[in-house]
Amino acid sequence: MALDADAAGTITRGAHAHVTERSPEGTGYHRVLLKLSGEAFAPTDGTGISTEATALIGRQLAEVVDLGAQVAVVVGGGNIWRGRQAPAIERSRADYMGMLATVMNSLALQDSLEKLHVPTRVQTAIQMTQLAEPFIPLRARRHLEKGRVVIFAAGLGVPYFSTDTCAAQRALEIGANALLKGTKVDGVYTADPKLVPGASRLAEVGYVDILREGYQVMDATAISLCMENDLPIIVFDLWEEGNIRRVVMGETVGSLVHGGTR
Repeated sequence: MALDADAAGTITRGAHAHVTERSPEGTGYHRVLLKLSGEAFAPTDGTGISTEATALIGRQLAEVVDLGAQVAVVVGGGNIWRGRQAPAIERSRADYMGMLATVMNSLALQDSLEKLHVPTRVQTAIQMTQLAEPFIPLRARRHLEKGRVVIFAAGLGVPYFSTDTCAAQRALEIGANALLKGTKVDGVYTADPKLVPGASRLAEVGYVDILREGYQVMDATAISLCMENDLPIIVFDLWEEGNIRRVVMGETVGSLVHGGTR
């Protein structure tokens, strides 16, 4: 279902059951999954969890929920633990440690949202019932239908898969209309704009181009999943407050990764 802006500026639910394209007339996305890296939770000068950062994310998500959109979130854990930077620890064990870090970030985000009176559920791929629900796709969908934000923690629950891949997988399982990738830059660039001053921002780019050129958007497995299922990805600047709302409303923000023309 799409979100449509009527003449009075209010949001009404459209008649389409599944919309995967943005419309210049203002059609947005009814159900989205937001992927956040662990760095989104970190203070600007280090690692750990910043209450200011979680508050910024919480405010933006609360704004979107107030519009009537359904929102799920997948979080990374790199602000607390990066298993690949611990070569002395066996890879699968290091990955499980990273999954625990995502649970910590998820609980921090839940706390931020609940303080704004936004009902929230955390679901984990590894059972820890005192902290969160186990991941159950149908239950997650039901939470979304009731206006709750659902935060998916612990990745896919198995090693060797990134939280990017988890985001693509969960987005497909809940029937999201788009996968939103909140970052520190305002879209997809031909090179790192911090290192290459002449790098160009791409307003739209194809899945195949992402894979062929090696643009740093999401890992290849995540891109392939989205390509096979025609799930659009919007890459945008998370730190400009209000951007999540703009993306959900269908405004042209950041870069659109897709398989065809709008």
